[in-house]
Amino acid sequence: MFGIILAGGSGSRLWPLSRDLYPKQLLRINSKTSLLEDTFLRLGEIMPFDNIISITNKKHESSVRTQLQTLAQDIKILAEPAAKNTAPAISVCVKYLTQNFEDDVVLVMPSDHLIKDTEAFKKTVEIGEKYARDGYIVTFGIKPTSPHTGYGYIKAGEKEEAGGFEVCNFKEKPNAEVAQEYFEAGNYFWNAGIFMFKMSTYLEALKEHAQDIYALLEKFDFRESSEIPYIPFEKMPSISVDYAIMEHAKNIKMVPLMSDWNDLGSWDAIYEIDKKDKEGNVKVGHIETINCKNSLFFSSNRLVTGIGLEDTIIVETADAILACKKDNAQDVKKIYEKLKEIKDETHLVHATVYRPWGYYTVLNQGEGYLTKMICVSKKAQLSLQSHNYRSEHWVVLSGVARVTLEDKTFMLKPGSSIDIPVKAKHSLANPYNEELKIIEVQKGDKLIEEDIIRYKDIYGRVKA
Repeated sequence: MFGIILAGGSGSRLWPLSRDLYPKQLLRINSKTSLLEDTFLRLGEIMPFDNIISITNKKHESSVRTQLQTLAQDIKILAEPAAKNTAPAISVCVKYLTQNFEDDVVLVMPSDHLIKDTEAFKKTVEIGEKYARDGYIVTFGIKPTSPHTGYGYIKAGEKEEAGGFEVCNFKEKPNAEVAQEYFEAGNYFWNAGIFMFKMSTYLEALKEHAQDIYALLEKFDFRESSEIPYIPFEKMPSISVDYAIMEHAKNIKMVPLMSDWNDLGSWDAIYEIDKKDKEGNVKVGHIETINCKNSLFFSSNRLVTGIGLEDTIIVETADAILACKKDNAQDVKKIYEKLKEIKDETHLVHATVYRPWGYYTVLNQGEGYLTKMICVSKKAQLSLQSHNYRSEHWVVLSGVARVTLEDKTFMLKPGSSIDIPVKAKHSLANPYNEELKIIEVQKGDKLIEEDIIRYKDIYGRVKA
């Protein structure tokens, strides 16, 4: 069996913790592992790691690669040059698999689901696999625990001896009244967005129901390279696999998921799964409250206090604070979209940004200057690089820095500093077993992350 992990998306309803360049599947929400890492390990219980392929947006490729490389050596990642929804993403992955492996069953998983009962999940997959080998496209449904308006629904027919159901039809995300009707009817399931099929079955369905995608796939050749060509992919329609195939195909079966499940798509979902105190509050970070009930408080940096709040969500990060009623948690996406529209950078990136070598935090920024605190993990190093538009000044705070500047190497201790001129080739390394922290002051007309020309990089960010 093979696995496809859909690792795109922005997780806009989990703003301000989730950002465009660091979406929810990469977050470690009160956990030592991210949702992406959990998904990879879950699939690894069912198939070899070598059989798992992840597809993500080009802008997330480095972060996805960094996380997965800590779990397995031979990881397969396809990077979309444009965001085109799930049908093109799955189709490209299936094309890659058919050109490199024999026809077999494929399990498609979103990267942002929380599933703790792996054994029950494996039993569900075993039922789905039998249907898939018989030529069916399998979708996995979740028995609703509430009349939720944030999920699509699957209307199921009679249960079969093998454990699956005929699918009557798929339903869009309903309003509260319709969701209540579905919940009371008893034969509606939440659409988890998890699918299973043989490669050949999927391609046949694609040829019949999404001819435009099928025709464009002819222009993809992954026998020599895993690079997704921009022009044919950019021509793909932006459409979900539900619209493109699932709502039209006749050979569909639905298998109910036996395990627990949560897609952690919003702050009220985080509230539901987390441990609560005697007043029904979830508290993460430095929190103090008086007379608060049934609320979520999340602090990533500072002390957050609450007085007399009920059914409220408060989320604090270094550069943004969210406050809303729990009933409005689904509307956080509207704030995210508004920030995107007005080009406010808090939708895009955190003040603290994680990299393969460690992280940096933006401390201050103004006209022509930007100040960062850079933390380099033990035995890690930045790429050999240069900048066309900015100079840099580094001051070592703690640890020892090995600095390469053109053809010279310097060992800098705390209190030492060095200037990096515009266009000079340079690198920063931490050769020791303690963290290295420096202050970086950038000066120039263009102070953007894109102003990096890489020449050598141990994390594979320089392409031949």
